[in-house]
Amino acid sequence: MFQTEAVDLKITRFFEALARLLLSLLIVAIFIAILAGIAWTFRDLRLVFHLEFHEFFRTILVDTLTVLAMVEVLRTALAYFTEGRVKVTYIIDTVIVSVLTEVMAFWYREMEWQQIAMVIALVLSLAGVRIVAVRFSPRRVREDL
Repeated sequence: MFQTEAVDLKITRFFEALARLLLSLLIVAIFIAILAGIAWTFRDLRLVFHLEFHEFFRTILVDTLTVLAMVEVLRTALAYFTEGRVKVTYIIDTVIVSVLTEVMAFWYREMEWQQIAMVIALVLSLAGVRIVAVRFSPRRVREDL
């Protein structure tokens, strides 16, 4: 019985070490993507001379919000790396930033009211889930006890 527990412990440690290695590689890849996004945003600044102001503004805004979404993904990965679990609020924040990025991309396009209503419903439901996740977080439940 002790031998199977030792084998299980070794397997668990191996998978934890492998997960940490892969997560470290993922964090490096996300960081490189953030740097590339920042460089791309600065590259797009040249468009101020070639595009109409609103189109230029939309491009820079979408680039910036995309970088911020990647920062939220990095924050989620780092939280998992340090705490061993993923915080739901970080994931919801990432999705909200991504959805808002898409909303900004659609800002200058013609959209039907049904599509706008769906986006509003999505953002409101994500905000509601985030409020519930904060209100009933495991840390807060432990503090209440």
